[in-house]
Amino acid sequence: MSSPESELEQHLIEKLEGLKYVRRPDIRDRNALHANFREHFEALNRVTLTDAEFDRLLTDTITADVFDAATRLREPQTLVRDDGTPLHYTLVNIKDWCKNTFEVISQLRLNTANSHHRYDVILLINGIPAVHIELKALGISPRKAMQQIVDYKSDPGNGFTNSLLCFVQLFVVSNRDRTYYFTNNNKNHFAFNADERFLPVYEFADERNTKIPHLDDFAEAFLAKCTLGRMISRYTVLVASERQLLMMRPYQIYAVEQIIDCIQDGASNGGGNGYIWHTTGSGKTLTSFKASTLLKSNDDLHKVLFVVDRKDLDKQTRDEFNRFQAGSVEHNTNTATLVRRLLSDNYADKVIVTTIQKLGLALDEQSKRNKKRSERGQETYASQLAPLADERIAIIFDECHRSQFGRTHETIKDFFPRAQFFGFTGTPIFEENASKVTIEGDVATYKTTADIFQQQLHAYTITDAIEDRNVLKFHVDYFQPSADTDVQPSGELTKKAIVDEILKKHDAATNHRKFNAILATGSIDDAITYYELFKATQLGRTQTHPDFEPLKIAAVFSPPAEGNADVKQLQEDLPQEQADNRQDPDKKKASLTRIINDYNERYGTNHSIAEFDLYYQDIQQRIKSQRFPDEDAKGPDGTPGGDKVDLVIVVDMLLTGFDSKYLNTLYVDKKLKHHGLIQAFSRTNRVLNDTKPHGQILDFRGQQDAVDDAIRMFSGLETRGEDPAASRQIWLVDPAPVVIEKYKQAKADLDAFMESQDLPAAPSSVANLRGDDARAGFVQRFKEVQRLATQLGQYTDLTEEQEATIEAVLPTDEARGFRGAYLETAKQLKRATDDADAPDPAIENLDYELVLFASVETDYDYIMRRIADLSQPATAKPAKTKMTRDQVIAIIRSDAKFRDEAEEIAAYVRSLEAGKGLSEHEVRDGYTRFKARRQAEQLAGLADAHGLPEGRLSAFVDEVLGRMIFDGEKLTDLLE
Repeated sequence: MSSPESELEQHLIEKLEGLKYVRRPDIRDRNALHANFREHFEALNRVTLTDAEFDRLLTDTITADVFDAATRLREPQTLVRDDGTPLHYTLVNIKDWCKNTFEVISQLRLNTANSHHRYDVILLINGIPAVHIELKALGISPRKAMQQIVDYKSDPGNGFTNSLLCFVQLFVVSNRDRTYYFTNNNKNHFAFNADERFLPVYEFADERNTKIPHLDDFAEAFLAKCTLGRMISRYTVLVASERQLLMMRPYQIYAVEQIIDCIQDGASNGGGNGYIWHTTGSGKTLTSFKASTLLKSNDDLHKVLFVVDRKDLDKQTRDEFNRFQAGSVEHNTNTATLVRRLLSDNYADKVIVTTIQKLGLALDEQSKRNKKRSERGQETYASQLAPLADERIAIIFDECHRSQFGRTHETIKDFFPRAQFFGFTGTPIFEENASKVTIEGDVATYKTTADIFQQQLHAYTITDAIEDRNVLKFHVDYFQPSADTDVQPSGELTKKAIVDEILKKHDAATNHRKFNAILATGSIDDAITYYELFKATQLGRTQTHPDFEPLKIAAVFSPPAEGNADVKQLQEDLPQEQADNRQDPDKKKASLTRIINDYNERYGTNHSIAEFDLYYQDIQQRIKSQRFPDEDAKGPDGTPGGDKVDLVIVVDMLLTGFDSKYLNTLYVDKKLKHHGLIQAFSRTNRVLNDTKPHGQILDFRGQQDAVDDAIRMFSGLETRGEDPAASRQIWLVDPAPVVIEKYKQAKADLDAFMESQDLPAAPSSVANLRGDDARAGFVQRFKEVQRLATQLGQYTDLTEEQEATIEAVLPTDEARGFRGAYLETAKQLKRATDDADAPDPAIENLDYELVLFASVETDYDYIMRRIADLSQPATAKPAKTKMTRDQVIAIIRSDAKFRDEAEEIAAYVRSLEAGKGLSEHEVRDGYTRFKARRQAEQLAGLADAHGLPEGRLSAFVDEVLGRMIFDGEKLTDLLE
């Protein structure tokens, strides 16, 4: 039984009163809100303001910029009083947020010239609105409350821009049984749309990651006064470079608190180390940043070192730290700078980001740099740093599964006997996957992460992250060659066969190149061979198949070091590349030069081996910034999409520590196991939206046993006493036969629904559905059909029989018809909701998920090409993708991208004369003229119908569209 929102609201307020919030039923409008704030402000700052001073305070503090408001809430401010003297004040007690006054108000109404919003529940901290809670009745998705908040904030003149509501830090949405929260932000970081999934939304959880979804439980765990104050003051991060508010996720908070507790325990018992097992993609950098900054204020600690194991990660981590807080760490250009900062008593030097290699060089008396200094009669770095041996130091190691098992770690440990060591890893080293052996007396022992760091402080495994939808599941296709596949005498596939298979499956795997892919190879020689094979194969196909569109391919592997310290440091974590470059280095250097030159020619860049880092960074950025369609991006030859890269061939690079939500596919021709396999697979599973249902793996080495073994090892279920066999169901998407059965059932449900409405199950019947409830029923059912179709469309292991089954369930032309009908129905329902004074909640709360209906394949360029094909004379060579006029119109109507101009394009297609032989350029120009002519005809008809001067009406419309500002007074003048 649904619980009315008013009852849910009343129950929540009573719950908050039980948590010692003060209920303020008298605060229902702007004046009461401001008067209450004034009372608290004067009490906190021990001052009495004149009316003029209070008005000036409101003017100075209220801002439409969320980031500015958040900053003002946390920092001391100054007000110039009537007599010219400064008043230094804070809006809340920023030293101890628990000592503020916490109040709850409901049904606040703020009327402005453009909005008339009522806000369900607001929590006030010292009179400042800090949390806005929006409630929905049981059974209504909280996502609709999220959308409502976004809509509120989008209205011109809304209360979030011109009242104390500008200080809202958090939004909470709930239907009682499911409760979510998210931070307030400016518009560029605050969107709930189909293109980018939706806002970063969180569910609260306990330390074992058990969700706390019920509103009552959430209120006790999260909204208790001191907890809420700590969440806002300590665990909300203001990212200055992006002017964005980030809230730490529960598991990040628990990890930070465990480290802080361990440090505090160490002050009394003289030690205590530990490691954090947080999976790749869980935001370890933010967690470590917050731990470092909170430890910075610990007077018992002399230094906080954050240690990474590669030069590029050093820069990446330093940039991330400074992104979270500008100037929080300085650049360490060399070992001498690191030593200076370690010896410095400057507070700005308390937190240092460095590489383990650089730190090891400074501390090891036997290092080359220390020996050279000794030979020159200079004091060695190690001797300079000797006084630090008596200091308490916290050393946090990133990716500690890679760097903490060698002599350098022992050097650091011996040098700092009072240090406490903490490690972050997404893939710990257990006895089963340990590879380093140390001899202690006569006993040989494997060194594990627990051996090094003593204890696991907190775990958030990939199993947790998948269940939270923080990362995606995997679809693993173990390629099975057919009888005519080219194989080597050893039984392994030839590289040519793998290239052919990738070209065959790439469009399906990457959702028609919306996403990009990595090919992991076993050696630099293999990578070079693959690059040349792709180049030759694609050139041949372009010559024989005019419609073939070559993949944009790059390759990246480290060059021979040849004394280059930067490359040597880079290769310390690239064991295969380091070994490969010892054989025929000149040949490898020449090949890499050719690859970089091809890259320069394609993308208009000027990279070289001498500045390899810049080339490497450029490739990473192209993968990260991939967007499709992207009509503004042009290559040097003027073709669209010049900035994209479809496939990058690698050996060791990019398989660890690299994240991109536009990377979805990994092709594997390389032996992988244990943590290396998990790290490589995890490049593909960053969340984007429903067009990316899973991370895609196509394995050409038959490594199913290794995959199953790694999933079991890193699921984390064994450590919880649970059955690790369950991890396969959590980590891997359903196999194709299971999804096909779900697809059949979804289509059967759609058919049964249409028949229940006395209509045939056909696209043309949708227009005859009677009533909005029936239309909503169609939307809900066909959306599930489309979701499963999108998932199946990216399976690379479908057999011909399975593909035929999928086509038989819903033939392509019929599917297009249904998609077109869906988009038209969604448009009708949304229009009806917008126009209604009291819209039906069942209709108002529909989630259309239009992203599922925006095909990447059918962008604007594609449609223009198909229209040009239609106009060709019968004697012309038929295009491979030649369609009928009705088919092209069906495609236009079935794609969400064209929903605003679908009818206009369709009318243009119908107007074209067959056999004219128009080029794509002529089609584009013709469509532009056609739109202008139709607009002029519509304006003329409107002017004639209302007796308006056509020229003045046209000028008025041009001005509105040009300025994107509607001028009501000018319209009144025109109508008069």
